[in-house]
Amino acid sequence: MRYLKLKNIIFFFLLGLVILAFIPFQKIEPIVYIDRESGEMKIEKVPGEAWLYWLYYNPVGELSMNAMVKNKFLSNWYGKQMDKPSSKGKIEGFVEDFNMDLTEAVKIDFESFNDFFYRELKKEARPINSDSSVLISPADGKVLAYSNISNQDFIVKGYQFNVDEYFQDKGVADKYRNGSLMIFRLCPTDYHRYHFPVSGEVILDAKINGDYFSVSPIALKKKIELITQNKRDFSIIRTEDFGDVVMSEVGATMVGSMVTTYSNLKVEKGEEKGYFKFGGSTVILFFEMGKIEIDPDLLLNSQNQIETSVLMGEKVGRVIQ
Repeated sequence: MRYLKLKNIIFFFLLGLVILAFIPFQKIEPIVYIDRESGEMKIEKVPGEAWLYWLYYNPVGELSMNAMVKNKFLSNWYGKQMDKPSSKGKIEGFVEDFNMDLTEAVKIDFESFNDFFYRELKKEARPINSDSSVLISPADGKVLAYSNISNQDFIVKGYQFNVDEYFQDKGVADKYRNGSLMIFRLCPTDYHRYHFPVSGEVILDAKINGDYFSVSPIALKKKIELITQNKRDFSIIRTEDFGDVVMSEVGATMVGSMVTTYSNLKVEKGEEKGYFKFGGSTVILFFEMGKIEIDPDLLLNSQNQIETSVLMGEKVGRVIQ
């Protein structure tokens, strides 16, 4: 009798989980952004959008996320699958679904999905603004920009970026506490190599272990502190005009790894720093107070909680004269 009761309890518990798993707790809202070239508001086509909503807005999905998805094992495992020659079969459908232009790529015959994912582009595809007073975008993506970290909201009203949690180094955090911040979000369809936004000398490289949460706006609007919890690297670049600039790369769900490709500490603006393997991810720039004048359109859109699309190499700010 007790066995039957226990069996019934387990059955109804599992049935309840199945029912919960299929209940839509959150309406899927489109991710909108400003296309910088045209000035038009557009809707981003997100790979796995329904899956992300399920993970972050359904109780069973959240349970799965906290138990498995945020962990290094799953992201590393999936990243390795994307390194296999058998993953080549995913490329054609991905390119068609997202209307991607492969004429920009150095090659079009790829050995794996990851080989396609972190493909190199022809130099003329991303011209570098060579003006020494200009700050360039380090990557393709959608940007949010803030002139003063301590005095502005970040994505969700009422939340400020926590530099102490992010750097886990009080000396570094104090230096940028009242500085400027730019967040470049790369979605899976973007060019996934990142480049130095300024010329200078790398005086520090640091790595911080963390989780592998998604950094999509879908996730951040539900759990805003994720960006300070994920695995991340950061470098400090000492420059003549921009002060000490922090360039940081943030891992995310299904990002197999972040690969560094530069070797000399003296770096040039536009020089490749590294690339992300499979997955959406983020590059963040920090500037000391009073060193950078961010382009007004980026600041205005960010104040309205809207990202702006940018391409690597284009102007996103300039040194304060």
